Amino acid sequence: MGGKCFFIGHRDAPFEIYDVLCDVIEQHISEFGVTEFYVGNHGSFDFMAGKAVGVCKKKLELPAYFDGSYFPEGQEMVPYRVAIPRLNRYMIAHSDFVIAYVKNITGGAYVSLEYAEKLQKQGKLHVWKLV
Repeated sequence: MGGKCFFIGHRDAPFEIYDVLCDVIEQHISEFGVTEFYVGNHGSFDFMAGKAVGVCKKKLELPAYFDGSYFPEGQEMVPYRVAIPRLNRYMIAHSDFVIAYVKNITGGAYVSLEYAEKLQKQGKLHVWKLV
């Protein structure tokens, strides 16, 4: 089984990064063997990431595996205010790769990226930051 990749990004990410995002996703599939992508559903970065994964799968003629939802056990008991940050930490800790678009030094995306970079320093995953 191949690697797992999670996306971190701002809800107001500009559409101009879409082509670069597609290239990076294609590289993760063809060079790094990523077969599973996990995308949130809050804002433009998540929308672009989900769309780009679908386009790359079709372009590379990958088998049509089930595309669905993942909800870790116990997440339903988490208060809404902390649900997304906690889910992000869980997904980062259970991924091999993170693709991130983070420009602001505050907010949830920034905190999630800091956590991912900490795990990268420990050799537990690889972080790819879009510029």
